[in-house]
Amino acid sequence: MSSRDRILARVRSALADVPSTERPEDVEVPRAYERSRSGPDVVELLVDRLADYKAIVHEVTDVAAAVADALRRREARRVAAPPGVPAAWLGDAEAVRDDPALAAAELDRLDGVVTGCAVAIAETGTIVLDGADDQGRRALTLIPDYHLCVVRKDQIVRTVPEALERLDPARPQTWISGPSATSDIELNRVEGVHGPRTLEVLIVRPVG
Repeated sequence: MSSRDRILARVRSALADVPSTERPEDVEVPRAYERSRSGPDVVELLVDRLADYKAIVHEVTDVAAAVADALRRREARRVAAPPGVPAAWLGDAEAVRDDPALAAAELDRLDGVVTGCAVAIAETGTIVLDGADDQGRRALTLIPDYHLCVVRKDQIVRTVPEALERLDPARPQTWISGPSATSDIELNRVEGVHGPRTLEVLIVRPVG
């Protein structure tokens, strides 16, 4: 018996009591994990987590006024805007629509991008995009240096399992936890390597 045969024999022996993977539907997957739990207000928790990730966060009631004000403070004059983002939100800024699709160099020359979101996860401070009309394709939020994201209160959940229940796994997803940042082996933080250097989030609370 060769060394290879001996190794494979040991693997087969170790896997003798493991269900066959030839028919995955026959394998029972435990689903009894915790999906939700009580805790602090989800909006307050999300604000805290986003701030910890160095995102800029505002709680607002008037979306159009808040978006226009944020762009004015940023001096963002030309911004990418998916088709589902109303031009009225952008105030004096020019909405650059991604139709036909903008090249990477064109996106890089813009002052930023404005989007909505699919869901936001309070416990992890994560915003999920899924390519819907108010979010656009992934390149829109990965190339411009500034991302302004509008999150409605009813889109905020506490846990990751709750978020997954709202998402369609067949759609393209981008999970965002703060501005783009990475660290080398010496823990030197570098921002903007694989996404926007600045993430600004407007959390919309209903009036009343």
